[in-house]
Amino acid sequence: MEVTIAIDCMGGDFGPSVTLPAVVHFLQHDKQARVIMVGLPEKVEPAFAKVRSRFGERLAFQAASEVVGMDDPIATALRVKKDSSMRVAIDLVKEGRAQAAVSAGNTGALMAISRFVLKTLPGIDRPAIATVLPTLRGYTYVLDLGANVDCEPQHLLQFAIMADLLVSAVEHKDRPTVGLLNIGEEDIKGNEVVKQAGELLKESGLHFVGNVEGDDIYKGTTDIVVCDGFVGNVLLKTSEGLARMLGTFLREEFSRNPFRKIAALVALPALNAFKGRVDPRRYNGASLLGLRGIVVKSHGSADQMAFTKAIERAAEEARNRLVERISERMARSTPEVVQ
Repeated sequence: MEVTIAIDCMGGDFGPSVTLPAVVHFLQHDKQARVIMVGLPEKVEPAFAKVRSRFGERLAFQAASEVVGMDDPIATALRVKKDSSMRVAIDLVKEGRAQAAVSAGNTGALMAISRFVLKTLPGIDRPAIATVLPTLRGYTYVLDLGANVDCEPQHLLQFAIMADLLVSAVEHKDRPTVGLLNIGEEDIKGNEVVKQAGELLKESGLHFVGNVEGDDIYKGTTDIVVCDGFVGNVLLKTSEGLARMLGTFLREEFSRNPFRKIAALVALPALNAFKGRVDPRRYNGASLLGLRGIVVKSHGSADQMAFTKAIERAAEEARNRLVERISERMARSTPEVVQ
């Protein structure tokens, strides 16, 4: 199935120096995809012209006159910079010229612009940010990761429904398991919002297995873990910090003396395999669920490999009609369940 992806070339820490090579790599491996690169002409067109002939009509350029900075206030991005590369990429989705947009830019600005331009689907009160984390059994989808700090029980239910459809579509897994992040497995644990959300999930028809604790995430106990954005963002940042710390510890220990350096050479295959399993670049690309269009947020510090993964995720969601699936599912739900 042919899909067109709009790429905000200017977002993130590295801009076109990462986004353009990632697009080239993506198009080389996905012969049924098209990309519209959006950015400042003076920054993108010189490099774009060098690769344009390799892909013909599969690669296009759309000019923008502004860039949303990583530290720009949301109000500035939304109300002042109306011709930013981020805004233009999302506008392309709204206009139907692209089926998905990808950006490594300011997360708050991306969510605000996406929600303003695309609007939320019927039955969805708030969009949510979902991504995958590596586990002992593969990986687990976790949401929300920061879009909604304060949530009501019905919001957590909506997050679970959207994640269920995301995993079903992208992973081709029927009835993925859903867990509700809590401080204990017992129904009596947690605050009132979590307790009520648990009751709604039990009646939802989803494959809800009950409460899960923090260590269950990395055990891979469930396919999906649901929480509010405050908890999810703390979880994500803690996980990233722990991964960096472990990597630093390993490097320090294997470089303390010549004997350990020799041991490191012997252990290199195992170390490389370990690095590959926990490499965050493999899991890059957070989905903004609940919108009338597909938007994927790449990590701001993503390199070429990581940004390519984000583009691939956007293409997969588009090909599997994720937005239509969520819309159809919410239309079938009763008001008592989703509102």
